[in-house]
Amino acid sequence: MLSFIDFFKNKVSNLISQGAKSCMSDKEFLEKEIARWRSSPQRIMQIKSSLYYENEHDILKQKRTMIGEGGKLQIVENLPNNRIIDNQYAKMVNQKANYLLGKPFVVKGKNTEYIGALNEVFSKHFMKTLKNGGKAALNGGIAWIYPYYTDSGELAFRLFPSYEILPFWKDSEHTILDFAVRLYLVTGYEGTTPVMIEKVEVYDLQGIHKFILDGETLVPDVSMEEDFEHSYVTTTKENGEVIGLNWQKIPLIPLKYNDSEIPLLKKVKSLQDGINLMLSSFENQMQEDSRNTILVLKNYEGTNLGEFRRNLATYGAVKVRYDGEMKGGVETLEITVNAENYKIILEAFKKALIENAMGYDAKDDRLSGNPNQMNIQSMYSDIDLDANDMETELQAAFEEILWFVNVHLFNTGRGNFDGEEVKIIFNRDILINETEAIENCAKSMGMLSDETVVEQHPWIEDPKEEMERLKRQKEEEQTEFERQGYNPFGQGEQLGTTKDEGGGTGEK
Repeated sequence: MLSFIDFFKNKVSNLISQGAKSCMSDKEFLEKEIARWRSSPQRIMQIKSSLYYENEHDILKQKRTMIGEGGKLQIVENLPNNRIIDNQYAKMVNQKANYLLGKPFVVKGKNTEYIGALNEVFSKHFMKTLKNGGKAALNGGIAWIYPYYTDSGELAFRLFPSYEILPFWKDSEHTILDFAVRLYLVTGYEGTTPVMIEKVEVYDLQGIHKFILDGETLVPDVSMEEDFEHSYVTTTKENGEVIGLNWQKIPLIPLKYNDSEIPLLKKVKSLQDGINLMLSSFENQMQEDSRNTILVLKNYEGTNLGEFRRNLATYGAVKVRYDGEMKGGVETLEITVNAENYKIILEAFKKALIENAMGYDAKDDRLSGNPNQMNIQSMYSDIDLDANDMETELQAAFEEILWFVNVHLFNTGRGNFDGEEVKIIFNRDILINETEAIENCAKSMGMLSDETVVEQHPWIEDPKEEMERLKRQKEEEQTEFERQGYNPFGQGEQLGTTKDEGGGTGEK
């Protein structure tokens, strides 16, 4: 087992030589890297993206203010302070993730045995993990897939969000991972008091090295005593000895939203905040019914304005004096709230948010009536372009995923499929004009193969299964014709009969 100091000497000595001061120890360097990353603007944005997706927006901290003495803003507690959230951001995340990953992807290749094995690994559970990974990548700019073995020995995949992983890359393009640090929280107890404990896991080719972050100091996890407990995989020999095994690659696979790893929220946060603020401000104005009207008092029979407001709210009336020339009364100066202005601003914000998020508006005017396919494609143009970038990153991720799957299949005796060609095809969830698509399929019969036409039909989910159904249907029809005695080679003759010379029929 590597000692704590030896481990850090092996892993960060190259980083220190690239810029860290010689007087800084390896352990101190990594501790400072974790401390810097933990409160970095990049990680804060990743955490905030996840919070925004879960309806925890900045508007929830909004305070009502007024101009006080010296022109400074002061917090006012006695005004309505609504905090309304219209989560268009979460809608965009769901829309974009489901557009590309909402439908199961298709695995194609020439080796049917290999494709069958891949379909077993890429189960419905994996499809769910991948779709959730797409949402996590949109929220954080990047997410991480961790391949591991379950207690029953099955290969499975786990999702890590972006704000838990600090990667150390070998290249500036962020394609080759040197090692990575995972920082996460667990609940523990000090006596009977629950506390949050920060745990750190370092992933490298020697396995997982586990530590506890005490303030800004890394302390080895004392529960990790055996070498195999640091390994990615453990196995038991026939004599009962437990040994640890490791992958030849670090089992952390990046799922990127884009090559720059920019979260979606960074593009639309100001617009989302503007939508929340407009809705909250409008409701505040509507609730300030007694403040929308400025009251002008004349000869009020009371001591102060607080008493006047209290009497007005309690009794709906106030006392005024009317003596000689001093005529009492209450006059009003009304302030009208124009709801149409709020409506126009909200519509502008929502439209701008959809455009900046590169999504689509399901209520678009281009969908009115009976839209043709060109109008539909025009509406989907932005989200389609963005999906192309994300798909490129996902295809690169699948190359890494397939490496781990191939090693698993080889180690479990399923076969050596290294170098086998395979295609991952994502089925985008795009709206189509079914009538137009079916007509185009019908017109293509004879020009294209039946299989190609079936693949393009909007009602077909599994083209291969549909082709098998068509084959069975034709065979059943042929069997039925033969059972009824029809001769496909005769002129309307029935099998089992002959014509005599006089033109009559007789049995053979």
